[in-house]
Amino acid sequence: MSRSSFLDFKAVKAAITMEQVLQHYGLLDRFKRSGDSLSGPCPIHKGENPTQFRVSISKNIWNCFSECKRGGNVLDFIALTESVTVHAAALKAIELFSLDPEAMPGKSNGNGDLPKEERKQDAVPTEKSKPKKTESATETNGPNKPLKFRLDKLEREHPYLITTRGLTLETIIDFGVGYCVKGMMADRIAIPIHNPEGGVVAYAGRVPGEPLPDTPKYKLPPGFRKSLELFNIDRAIKESADKPLVIVEGFFDCMKLHQHGCRKVVALMGSTMSAAQEELIRKHTDRKSQVIVMLDEDEAGQIGRDDVARRLAKFAFVKIHVFEKLGMQPEHLSAEELQQLIGGLS
Repeated sequence: MSRSSFLDFKAVKAAITMEQVLQHYGLLDRFKRSGDSLSGPCPIHKGENPTQFRVSISKNIWNCFSECKRGGNVLDFIALTESVTVHAAALKAIELFSLDPEAMPGKSNGNGDLPKEERKQDAVPTEKSKPKKTESATETNGPNKPLKFRLDKLEREHPYLITTRGLTLETIIDFGVGYCVKGMMADRIAIPIHNPEGGVVAYAGRVPGEPLPDTPKYKLPPGFRKSLELFNIDRAIKESADKPLVIVEGFFDCMKLHQHGCRKVVALMGSTMSAAQEELIRKHTDRKSQVIVMLDEDEAGQIGRDDVARRLAKFAFVKIHVFEKLGMQPEHLSAEELQQLIGGLS
């Protein structure tokens, strides 16, 4: 089959499973099956947390709930693993799994029917097509550079922020979040991420509501290294040293606690803590500092909080908050519950 031939992507995706793909790459033995899902460390960003990467067997899709926040179908996985476009990944899948191209008639209704990664603006670049400037920026160990622009024309009073997430307009404006109409973060809630000096180094884009099966909840700009930042660190470090530092997983956990009066709070943007994030916390704490680890009450959060607490206990006084019910998250706490909890732990 020539590279210019049209491919029926749906047929290729339907012909292979994520289990087969993981098996091919020698990864399946690192995953555990529970009902309709497979859980294991993320192969995309080479993670180690055994629950950060989930596969839905029935839907044949995958998501990383930790550092890279990637997600998609079998072709997206092959494309990212091989650093090729989805078109090339489909050709690779046909070769690897001995699929019959004749049994998958090519149909094309234009660019709109292709997977999003196959479209020019979202294509996974090959080594040949990667701009040299981008390569050096992502391969070096330097810090994330502050952006030279701001997303100012955002819809602040979006129902997802106010009704679904329970944020006040004051909190929304304070954190600079809002619904983005166009650009890279189009149709997503744009969330600015600041470095400790207060510079905006990236915008995270959150789908307002439950995303479609092939769409990840969060989108981060190419080249941005999330593991180097702590959400809200720029404001948390300005708070009194006597106050405990609260560590949560997500953006909205952080914003909600801040809204309830807990201003010294940072988010890991996942259930694991990187070495750079650990160093950031160490830099702004000491032996007299109190740290409260308050991650989500699920399997990933339970594993993550133990690791975070163990590492931070080397240089600060650390306490873990355990929610009473499975599935609870910091943003579910009322202002009264939070004040009682912080008061009791601090």
